[in-house]
Amino acid sequence: MAAGLLAGLLAGLFAFVVGEAVLDKAIALEEASHGAHHQEMFSRSTQKVGLFFATGLFGVTVGGVFGIVYTFFRERLAAGGDLGRSISLAGAIFAGAFLIPFLKYPANPPSVGDPSTIRERTAAYFALVALSLLTLLVAWLAARALKARGFDAPRRRLMVGVGLVVVVVALFLSLPAGPSTEGFPSAILWAFRFSSLGTQAVFWAGLGLVFGWLCERAKGLV
Repeated sequence: MAAGLLAGLLAGLFAFVVGEAVLDKAIALEEASHGAHHQEMFSRSTQKVGLFFATGLFGVTVGGVFGIVYTFFRERLAAGGDLGRSISLAGAIFAGAFLIPFLKYPANPPSVGDPSTIRERTAAYFALVALSLLTLLVAWLAARALKARGFDAPRRRLMVGVGLVVVVVALFLSLPAGPSTEGFPSAILWAFRFSSLGTQAVFWAGLGLVFGWLCERAKGLV
C-alpha cells in the first residue's frame, strides 16, 4: 500500500504537470460548443488539488491488491529476485489493464462522444480490460506449458506471441468501435491521450519499482 501511495502521487504529479493544461483547453472547447458555461460542483482549482487525493487513494487501493496478486505469483514468475518479479508483474498488468484497451479505446477528452452512449462505451471498455487480462493470463499459462514440454525460449515466444496477437485482433474486431473524434482539434486530442498514457505508465512503473525495492529491502538485500 505504501508503494501504491507513492506511485499514485508520482502519477498525480505527472498528470498535474502534463495533463491539466490540456484538460483546461478541452473543457473550454466543451463549454464553447454548448454556448454556455456549466457550473461545476467543484471548481477547477479544487479539482486540481483533489487530483493528488484521487491518485493517492487509487494507488493505495491498487497497491494492496497488487501485493495480494504478487504473493500468489511470486514463486511462479521466471524473473530473478523480487525487484525483477515485481517489475514484470506490474508491466503485465499495465499491458492488460490499460495498454491493450488503450489501443482500441484511447482516452478522449470529456466533450468527445455522444453522452447518451456513455453506458455502452463504458461497458465495452471494461469488457476489453477483463478480456485483455484474461488473454495475458492464458498466454502466460501457455508459455509455462510449452516450457514443461521442452520447447526452447525462441519457439515459446514466437508461438505465444503470435497467439496473443491473433486473440487481441479478434477482440478488437468483435467489440464496437470507439466514438468519432471528427471535428475535435487533433493537437489537444493527442496531448490528452499522451497525458493519460503517461500517467498510467508512471503509476505502474513506480509501483513495480518501489514495491520490488521494498521487498528486497525487507529481506536485507538493499
